[in-house]
Amino acid sequence: MNYTSTRGTVAVNETYALLHGLAEDGGLYVPSLFPTNCLTYNDVKDKNYQEVAAVVLAKLFPCFSVAHLNEMINSAYSDANFSTRDIAPLHSILEKVSVLELFHGRTQAFKDMALSLFPYLLVAAKEAEGEKKEVLILTATSGDTGKAALEGFKDVPGTHIQVFYPTDGVSPMQAEQMQKQEGENVNVTAIHGNFDDAQQFLKRLFVDKATAEEVAAKGVMFSSANSINIGRLAPQVVYYVNAYAELVAQGAIHEDEAFNVVVPTGNFGNILAAYYAKKMGIPIGKLVCASNQNNVLTDFFENGTYDMNRPFYTTISPSMDILESSNFERFLYYISGEDSERTAGWMKDLKSTGKLTVNEEEFKRVKANFAGAYVSDEETKAIIQQVYNSYGYVMDPHTAVAMGAYMKELEKHPEDGARHTVIASTAHPFKFPTPICEALDIKVGETPYESLDNISAVTGVAFPKQLEALQSKPLRFTKAIDKENMKQEILDFVNTFSK
Repeated sequence: MNYTSTRGTVAVNETYALLHGLAEDGGLYVPSLFPTNCLTYNDVKDKNYQEVAAVVLAKLFPCFSVAHLNEMINSAYSDANFSTRDIAPLHSILEKVSVLELFHGRTQAFKDMALSLFPYLLVAAKEAEGEKKEVLILTATSGDTGKAALEGFKDVPGTHIQVFYPTDGVSPMQAEQMQKQEGENVNVTAIHGNFDDAQQFLKRLFVDKATAEEVAAKGVMFSSANSINIGRLAPQVVYYVNAYAELVAQGAIHEDEAFNVVVPTGNFGNILAAYYAKKMGIPIGKLVCASNQNNVLTDFFENGTYDMNRPFYTTISPSMDILESSNFERFLYYISGEDSERTAGWMKDLKSTGKLTVNEEEFKRVKANFAGAYVSDEETKAIIQQVYNSYGYVMDPHTAVAMGAYMKELEKHPEDGARHTVIASTAHPFKFPTPICEALDIKVGETPYESLDNISAVTGVAFPKQLEALQSKPLRFTKAIDKENMKQEILDFVNTFSK
């Protein structure tokens, strides 16, 4: 299968797209010919998660042999990496509402679902391309991608990883996870700025030929672990396909029955993966995009204009504190009718004016699949409390935003209550101790660990062993730099391992 840029027509093979991440014109790689309507229930019936992954990923990466793909998948989704053999279990909280738990991996966040597999895909792509350079993974994170990418690439031969995160834009537990990261090939740096600052810089750097030549002379090339890389996005499609198979197996829906999906998202990759699953034939009905106060996506789904000219808020759901959603470009490409010139024009508008607008026909395509709703911090805490009091289930703030968006959409469209809905749960609640304590009227401890002990004592939720083990680990990475110094930080890191 060939891949093309959302902004151009030059085709590359799958392994080139996996290895390089971002196209040379700044666009994102998408399948030249999308495998539309290629999946049915019979394709995934009675299969475990690993087997479903093999079916789905063979459609998107047919360059890998069945045996090689199975080897990579089984290594990624193993008992060593996930605390449940279901990998992404469904938890029913209402007859028509299931929570898709995506937080049972090594870092207790949904990013583990892709970043457990992505390093295997990248190394295989590097080998297929005959690339001899060391690969430096450059990653911006709003909280969860960073730690998951660090764990995925820790001590992987031939790779190194540099993660940037905003000083005040992640939870204390997310920061500790990154600051205490082990591995000889990793570097973690905070920046005085927000996630968008870090992400925009890295996207510019990927198309900076002078810097690429400078590091190439040292035997190094750049790649990305953010969801701009198709190797990060594709594994996320799997859990929506698997959720469908589980719903049918449980009798919650029949095989031709549509179900809705609600996804808390900032960078748009997680909900785009659900859209990909729908395009591949899974009977997903409405996709509800849930946002926090940084509600640029909600407004787009209401009026067809994406406008970044607004305040940036730091919220209790920090992984969604994003105004420039990178994967949104792939979605624009599809609603344009796969018109790369139209997509390039939108991205030029966004860069020059901070906003873009789709036309009436394009907006009809948007509304045919998507709705949006946003939830404030106070509403988020109220939902955490309501769900716990009603069902004994503790949600993290991001999942609570999704639950709140579902409730708001249900108020506007009561008929949706007749259709089963899957809520994507993106993180373990223990990654966000203070908001959980405040929501459930539990005493906030002097340290995050004390707060988590208090939460566990009240709710009975077990302390995840990976988070509990952090207490005894030393801090390794505490540097904070101005965003203008990110390039120098990267070059300094390159000098520590380059020839």
